[in-house]
Amino acid sequence: MSSTYSTNLAIELIGTGDQAGNWGSTTNTNLGTLLEQAISGYVTQAVATGTDTTLAMTNGASATARNMTIELTGTGGASTNLVVPANKKLYFIYNNSTGAVTVKVSGQTGVSVPATAKIALVSNGTDVVVAENYMVSPTLLNAALTGTPTAPTASVGTNTTQIATTAFVNAAIVAAYPVGSIYMSTVSTNPATLFGFGTWVTYGSGRVLISQDGTYTAGSTGGSATTTLIEANLPSHSHSASSSSSVSDPGHRHQIGGRDSTANEGGDPNSEFVRDYPSVANPYSSTVTTGITVSTSTSIGNTGSGTAFSNLPPYIAVYMWNRTV
Repeated sequence: MSSTYSTNLAIELIGTGDQAGNWGSTTNTNLGTLLEQAISGYVTQAVATGTDTTLAMTNGASATARNMTIELTGTGGASTNLVVPANKKLYFIYNNSTGAVTVKVSGQTGVSVPATAKIALVSNGTDVVVAENYMVSPTLLNAALTGTPTAPTASVGTNTTQIATTAFVNAAIVAAYPVGSIYMSTVSTNPATLFGFGTWVTYGSGRVLISQDGTYTAGSTGGSATTTLIEANLPSHSHSASSSSSVSDPGHRHQIGGRDSTANEGGDPNSEFVRDYPSVANPYSSTVTTGITVSTSTSIGNTGSGTAFSNLPPYIAVYMWNRTV
């Protein structure tokens, strides 16, 4: 009875009564070469950009495809493929070439392995797939993840050392900025561009914010940047005034009519005066002419121009948006 070969590793199975005297040699090859390759074999294999490198599983003899670990060298890149047999087998692939290499069964899609990546793959009899997708509590030391690794997404508000996925981070930001939120920045980039969600419109242009209360309803507007005072806004106050007066009296005189001499009445003849009598009825009448001019002026000065003044406290202007959707 002739020898046959195992389905996956192509190890020689000696037929009953065959290879008399050669069992030792065949067994040594099976155990010392073929099984050793499958369990711990490490081989390098050169690849070339844009070409297929096909590995064979040779029956009963050493074969590159039988090795557990295959290190790829050479030049990788687009359309660079390592084609392995359809035999069911585990592979450790270390892509030490210059670019990505796809490991696959002929005619299938396989798995693209980036340059410098190390990965466990398995041929399932149809194509090559990733050998693992689950690890229990692994400890990764200084791990550098490439590609697009995935992880479970925690609920919003989770505060643990669990990995935060992009979905978790996005949900947290959405929760932090619900509809009605105000976003402020010193740059003009719309938050929709920064966050990737929501409809944001410019808000409060030229206005400052004030906390709502019983007097100020949320969303209401009021106030002005400048104010012109009216009389009712002025405090009680006084004004200074200046005045000037002048009195003019160019002189006056009194005239007594009639003539008489005090000497006739026993007066001193050396100091007598003469009196005139205009008439017998009024011997002592007189006339008086007096000129007096009085003028007074008072002046109260005007001040102020009615120019509006600024109500603004010290400020710094920023960009503001309101999320509406």
